[in-house]
Amino acid sequence: MTTYNPVSAEFLDAVRAVIGADYVLTDAEKLDMYKTDEEYDPRRFRVPEAVVIPGSAEEIAEIVKLCNKYMVPVTVRGGGTSLADGAIAVCGGIILLTERLNKIIEMNTEGMYMVVEAGVRTIDIQKMANEAGFLYAGDPCSAESCLIGGNLATNAGGNKAVRYGVTRNQVYSLEMVTPTGEIVEVGARLKKCSTGYCMEQLVMGSEGTLGIITKATLKLLPLPPFRFDVLAVFLDPHMALSLVERINKAGINPTSIEYMDNSYVRGTADFIEFKGAPHYEDGIYVIVTVETYSEDELDMKMEQLSELCEEAGAVDVLEADDRIWSMRRNCQESVSLISKVSLTDDVVVPVNKIASTIKEIMEISTKYPFPVPVKVNAHIGDGNLHLVLCKCDMSDADWEKYVHEFHEEVYAYAYAQGGRLAGEHGIGAKKLSYMEEFTPAGELNLMRLIKRAWDPNNILNPGKVFNA
Repeated sequence: MTTYNPVSAEFLDAVRAVIGADYVLTDAEKLDMYKTDEEYDPRRFRVPEAVVIPGSAEEIAEIVKLCNKYMVPVTVRGGGTSLADGAIAVCGGIILLTERLNKIIEMNTEGMYMVVEAGVRTIDIQKMANEAGFLYAGDPCSAESCLIGGNLATNAGGNKAVRYGVTRNQVYSLEMVTPTGEIVEVGARLKKCSTGYCMEQLVMGSEGTLGIITKATLKLLPLPPFRFDVLAVFLDPHMALSLVERINKAGINPTSIEYMDNSYVRGTADFIEFKGAPHYEDGIYVIVTVETYSEDELDMKMEQLSELCEEAGAVDVLEADDRIWSMRRNCQESVSLISKVSLTDDVVVPVNKIASTIKEIMEISTKYPFPVPVKVNAHIGDGNLHLVLCKCDMSDADWEKYVHEFHEEVYAYAYAQGGRLAGEHGIGAKKLSYMEEFTPAGELNLMRLIKRAWDPNNILNPGKVFNA
């Protein structure tokens, strides 16, 4: 177990000399703002000893060197949208904000790429790309508030992953500060490369444990000029889930296939005050997006998709307008209407196992006395399902007991299907014990060896992913 030192006046003075006193926060009221991310269970909150706000990679490098010298752990925080306690300073020390690294450095239309700093909002990258006639395909549901550095650190997924892949598929190269305070660039703006280890791919998804990402070169694609969004409404979840296989075998190549059970249909409609949401009382929603470069292809796929929805048993096939997408994007936030404390899971399984996995999980959930039934929304086109448990008025002891027992069953089933603990939210501190329980020993040992080699003092984001 690594032993850290408390943040000292000497350490803070050294940090102030690097970034200026205005960017070092020690006031108790301000520190309290950073005790959590998207975690709502107060027992998991941790107030950092200080918050620092550097403005460049060079300043971050100097801070990391000081953290090594004084044995102070550092937790990196982007937009604070982690659902896995990824931005909570669970081992104390400092929180390092990337919000000042907020420049879009280059928009290159000839080479079809963007160079951005880690503190740029994802939605601003999307908008700038769209205005130039391009697509940045990374699209997490929190795009309006999350920062690109956090997307990279967690290998965020989102709504477009079915067609375009996740964040790691949108990146050419990274600039990062290593755990010992060096600034390095990994990756290159190449279509293919077979030159040594693929370091940028290792850093992405490492959740801030192997380096602090400061800059990225992102891939752009031509923006498809034609698009349609279909809402297929079902009354039976098994019929709804059967649509995925039909679409995939038909070669439609959708951008997204999203699923919302009826509890989410009602909850999100209430949350955004969408009166008259289709089939509010009993509907299960599957939202399908298709993008094309040809209007003729669009028309053909629209007709084909409508037929597939009807064959699968849809009771209604409608256009999914902005209100439907607003419902989907507000799934997480809508839970606050029924419970102040909730837990969102992020299991991922092979796409052809998604229907049987949801069915099994719902059967497992009936064994446990949760105050409301388990809620399910999912990126069913890529096998990633989100389960939400609501604490409501359940006692702390019962909550801990039943959540743990439920997870033991669900994760065991997911791994038996070839799945994993997290598809896009990451492990953070919340799933650390399960990561160590369910990850094959050889694979986990390799991760530990890499972490120890790169971060000998265990300075970067300790207490996350696994015990180093």
